[in-house]
Amino acid sequence: MNDKTRYEIMKNRELLKGYHAEDASAEETDQQQKLPSIPCLQVKKEINTVKLPTDYESLPAAGNIIELISRRESRRNYADAPLSLLELSFLLWSTQGIRRFAGHKNPVTFRNVPSAGSRHTFETFLFVNRVEGLEKAIYHYLPEEHELELWDDSSDFDEELTNALCSQRFAASAPVLFVWASIPYRMEWRYGLKAAKYVLIDAGHVCENLYLACESIGCGTCAIGAYDQDRMDDLLGFMPGPSSDKGYICTVYAAPVGKKIT
Repeated sequence: MNDKTRYEIMKNRELLKGYHAEDASAEETDQQQKLPSIPCLQVKKEINTVKLPTDYESLPAAGNIIELISRRESRRNYADAPLSLLELSFLLWSTQGIRRFAGHKNPVTFRNVPSAGSRHTFETFLFVNRVEGLEKAIYHYLPEEHELELWDDSSDFDEELTNALCSQRFAASAPVLFVWASIPYRMEWRYGLKAAKYVLIDAGHVCENLYLACESIGCGTCAIGAYDQDRMDDLLGFMPGPSSDKGYICTVYAAPVGKKIT
């Protein structure tokens, strides 16, 4: 290992601790300066939206929490059958569903997953291949309305998505691929230089809920951190980074979902 690599590893370890040498002399966070935060939710486009069903009691869910945890594993092979819209709705609700809002000047959301300071930086995007009632396209989840909005009507993303996923074709061809993208400033507004650590911790909360929710309805998933950052961000139409813009958004995590092969 050369000195440059050793130094970069050392810097990454400091990120894991949420510590920076300049913390002691850093200026106050925007929250401490009483500056307004950005909205806790992205603005709805108001066009091409799909209302998601919520009658989850009708799903053939199975397993208590002990059984679900003991059966949880990464699954890379899926049946050809499509997901139902209700199944997809349940998975979205399980991973980013909103329970309530709090605050007036700088409102936050309380969701079905925890987040540092209830900042919830993640937006959920879906590459849909086979879901009943949905055309093959890229969608964005609107948690407040519990709706999907059409993000990009392209249906020929197969090869580009496979390349963005570092040739993991099983993920690109799954019935649906969840992609979680973070708007870091939502967290930076409160936590400043410590924000990056908290964003990454929150990613684990979201994906574990997806694992357990999938297991309960006979589906499988596989967490994916190996992807080409530039290609994935470009597919979703995000600004190339790095950037200090408050609205900057970037891909952080992904997970394909499909029904188990029985």
